[in-house]
Amino acid sequence: MCIGLLGDTPEAIGQLVSKGEIDYLVFDYLAEVTMSLMARARAKAPESGYAPDFVKALAPWLPDIKAKGIKVVANAGGVNPRGCSDALAKAAAEAGVDLSIGVVLGDDLLPRADEIRKSGQTEMFSGVAFPDDIWSMNAYLGARPIAAALDAGADIVITGRCADSAVALGPLMHEYGWGDNDWDKLSQGSLAGHLIECGPQGTGGNFTDWQDVPGWDNMGMPIVEVSEDGSFIMTKTPDTGGLVVPGSVGEQMLYEIGDPRAYLLPDVICDWSGVTLEQVGPDRVLVKGGRGLGRTDSYKVSATHADGWRAVSTLTLAAIDAPAKAERVAEAILTRCRRIFRDRNMGDFRQVSVEVLGAEAAYGANARARTREVVLKIGAVHDDRAALNIFAGEIAPMAISTAQGLTGFFAGRPKVQPVVRLFSFLQSKAETPVAVEVDGKDVAVSVATTPVHLDPPTAPPADSREPGPDAVKVRLVDLAWGRSGDKGDIANIGILARKPDYLPYIRSALSEEVVKDYFAHVCEGKVERFDLPGSHSLNFLLHESLGGGGIASVRIDPQGKGFAQMLLDIEIPVPADLAARDGLNAANPN
Repeated sequence: MCIGLLGDTPEAIGQLVSKGEIDYLVFDYLAEVTMSLMARARAKAPESGYAPDFVKALAPWLPDIKAKGIKVVANAGGVNPRGCSDALAKAAAEAGVDLSIGVVLGDDLLPRADEIRKSGQTEMFSGVAFPDDIWSMNAYLGARPIAAALDAGADIVITGRCADSAVALGPLMHEYGWGDNDWDKLSQGSLAGHLIECGPQGTGGNFTDWQDVPGWDNMGMPIVEVSEDGSFIMTKTPDTGGLVVPGSVGEQMLYEIGDPRAYLLPDVICDWSGVTLEQVGPDRVLVKGGRGLGRTDSYKVSATHADGWRAVSTLTLAAIDAPAKAERVAEAILTRCRRIFRDRNMGDFRQVSVEVLGAEAAYGANARARTREVVLKIGAVHDDRAALNIFAGEIAPMAISTAQGLTGFFAGRPKVQPVVRLFSFLQSKAETPVAVEVDGKDVAVSVATTPVHLDPPTAPPADSREPGPDAVKVRLVDLAWGRSGDKGDIANIGILARKPDYLPYIRSALSEEVVKDYFAHVCEGKVERFDLPGSHSLNFLLHESLGGGGIASVRIDPQGKGFAQMLLDIEIPVPADLAARDGLNAANPN
């Protein structure tokens, strides 16, 4: 995987093509907000709506890709896969490279918005009604259409929205002839795609043990060497930075998943609770044990729509009692704006977020910082754009009417932007026609739509163990690795024990209730905990914890990226002899 998000470094392509000894080069560009932006771009210019970065970055390497027989799969098509294909074909012709280009179509459901609205479709999590003004609406397609394009001779396959892991699973289905009912192989292939979908985030990027990871300036891109039985080696480009160890791979496995015994993907229901991670060489981890439990008869569809307006401002305060002064500045801004709103018969803010950065505002009651320098961040949401224009204009005047030391208005007056909200629902696969073209010609593709649900294997009993009367407390980070992410307004936190015998004590201490209390300042919903005995891990889901989710929230961390780091600072009681055996330092209460 050489691209993990729109805007990722194009240097990764050259690294993998020149040094990776790869058969397939895969790209993952798309997120929900990306789809909405591409849809709006296409509305202004019909030839746009895809990732132009893909064509620009790939073009210089087309001769090498052709010479080495490397095939390419990318979801760079956005809401205009044909437009992306045309642009790439033009670039290939200019480079004198003859390539067959396949296109996967059918994910874009925006033309059917009225039909779906009339059907009474509601949001799958909140139950709210289908919105009036839809910006984008795309089904997460699976890997079979990609395999069909490769079967038909495509050298490059361009898709619109598909499951992130499908860009890796499709080539595996093509190469090994995996069928739609090869459940365990499909699950393992999906896991391979999941591990590489965020680029170097699976090879040491964002790793808890950051100090052990060399070469951040030249991070190695992830490579998976997959066997026909589905087991695979996770590694990286040779002679590059990064670190591939069970901890770094395991963190990525848990990243942004839900129930690990029923992780729903278009091609297969995955059970990754028994997955094992074994170091088999330097920067080489053997991954196996994923199970497949059938499939669903529906695609998840993500639609985006406008829902009011937002503005976010930051300013710096360097002063005695800086956190308290910052809180009072924020109070003054909001109070003044509300008075103006009342005078002009405008409604109140719909949502306000005040966070004093540097005073550990993100930690809530767990904050310990003492500081004389902070950044005040104020985010606000309102139904009326004019109200937020007033808010934006009332921030700078505080520099001469409130606290001494107020400075750092580097971004100037905050820009008022639409709130882009996510609306998710399920759409029947049978009612979602998928099409494949290679070099402009139709290719037959048959997507399995019949639901199959297999009984999951019997789960071993989870072991929770009290540490006993001689217990000492150590920080969780000394016992475990952790990674967190988001799914809409749900944050996930994956915790992996550094040693198997640590897990029973971690599990005993980290109940759902404890985690809920630790994040009480942000988590408004329930907390769920899931066991992954194969990797000695736990996965937590924190519902209603992101202020509406990444593309609608005005919090400083709308995707829960820092949640694992916060939880890793909690204290866990363990037996004194275990702490002494492993040289674990008792937690410092200060």
